[in-house]
Amino acid sequence: MSQDETPLLAAHGVTKTYGRHVGCLDVSFELFAGEVLAVVGESGSGKSTLLSVLSTRLQPMTGSVRYRMRDGVTRDVFQLNEAERRLLMRTDWGFVHQDAREGLRMGISAGGNVGERLMAVGARHYGAIRQTALDWLERVEIADSRIDDSPKTFSGGMRQRLQIARNLVTNPRLIFMDEPTGGLDVSVQARLLDLLRGLVADLGLAVVIVTHDLAVARLLSHRIMVMRHGRVIETGLTDQVLDDPREPYTQLLVSSVLQV
Repeated sequence: MSQDETPLLAAHGVTKTYGRHVGCLDVSFELFAGEVLAVVGESGSGKSTLLSVLSTRLQPMTGSVRYRMRDGVTRDVFQLNEAERRLLMRTDWGFVHQDAREGLRMGISAGGNVGERLMAVGARHYGAIRQTALDWLERVEIADSRIDDSPKTFSGGMRQRLQIARNLVTNPRLIFMDEPTGGLDVSVQARLLDLLRGLVADLGLAVVIVTHDLAVARLLSHRIMVMRHGRVIETGLTDQVLDDPREPYTQLLVSSVLQV
């Protein structure tokens, strides 16, 4: 089996509970290079818990999460040592938070936020780091003149775009996104979604995106998983699931959007 036929990320029987409360229950799926998977459901459905487990921010009670490393070897991410896991987060993975302040260093400049991730993987030439930061600011539609400005002076949309630049500067293969357009004005959301769609396609990124917004899922994802009470109740190609949902819960989700 070639690397292209091997999943980049594979979850098998992932379960996470908090006492009697179920975060996610027996979740399994495969994600291939360049594929975007949207995880949707109401608040409390388990989608954010699942994302936290996949990205190693939470340890599952049972199950495994396996990732195909750059050398082609697939490994259980929870069997990696702390240094290996930290390197993975700095190089091959990115995580875009709903609140950009959680994914940025608010006390350093915009350019410093992008350059810091480069330095974490060994870059040392100041001029080259600064030029790469400038290139990425332009790519996410932030003016060159803002490179030395603090993220504290940025709008919410600009902060989110800066967070995206910080994540993508090391050429990762997999990005986790937690409600990346949440809390933004509709016009700002549209601009950010256009930017994300272009970057994902241009860079061939694999993405797991958690969202309650079915319009975001339709625009960005190839496949969709619908969660309820911690379980995946329906999965399939995005347009197929949203245009012809099988499960009553999914039908309700879709119809509630159409009625708005």
